[in-house]
Amino acid sequence: MIFACEAHEAVIFRRGPSDWFHIVRWDTKNDTFHPGAWLKGRIYPEKCDLSPDGKLLLSFIHQGRKLKTDYRSAWSAISRSPWLHALGLWPQGTTYGGGGRFTDDRSAVLRFYPVAAHPDHPGAGLNVSFIAFDTSFERKYDLAPLHQSTQEIEGAEWTGRDQRGRLIYAADGKLICAATKTREAICLADFNNLVPDPQPPPFSATVPLGAKKLQRRVERKQR
Repeated sequence: MIFACEAHEAVIFRRGPSDWFHIVRWDTKNDTFHPGAWLKGRIYPEKCDLSPDGKLLLSFIHQGRKLKTDYRSAWSAISRSPWLHALGLWPQGTTYGGGGRFTDDRSAVLRFYPVAAHPDHPGAGLNVSFIAFDTSFERKYDLAPLHQSTQEIEGAEWTGRDQRGRLIYAADGKLICAATKTREAICLADFNNLVPDPQPPPFSATVPLGAKKLQRRVERKQR
């Protein structure tokens, strides 16, 4: 899980079957869940991030040459959560480094050499910078740290704290909240029965940043 720092939003990366990933949007205020993209390939959740407002997802993906695209075998991309339609995409070709962190709602730093965005996914409306890729690269991870489990529950696959300070963990395909005092397990969601069901993203996930406001202005003038 990755939590937005300024909104009650989170994303869940669910893996299974082994060569599939599924992204789920989680409204942490109401504990409601919204299914998003399925991907046949590898997502590195620790290298991903969610914008402070919870609207954009920065992901790092490796698919080898399965898709036979000109993205190369691995890439970083920014999309609307919980979908993977790339608004901006930066081909990489190696899994060393990759991904990054948001610095504000529309700015991010990527862990790689400076590269041009893919022409089909230019990242309009985004401000992207890069961590210099050199011999001191590992030390520079503190500029865009990886997401890590807090390891507060022994045997859990992942643990962390949500925006309300609740202790959340994943175990046996379930998302669980530990009661504050007793740490009694409260199951928030069971993802065990999900099977791959890739669907095209909604139109709202494909609109470039800034285009929605322009579209609303045009609609108001036409009324």
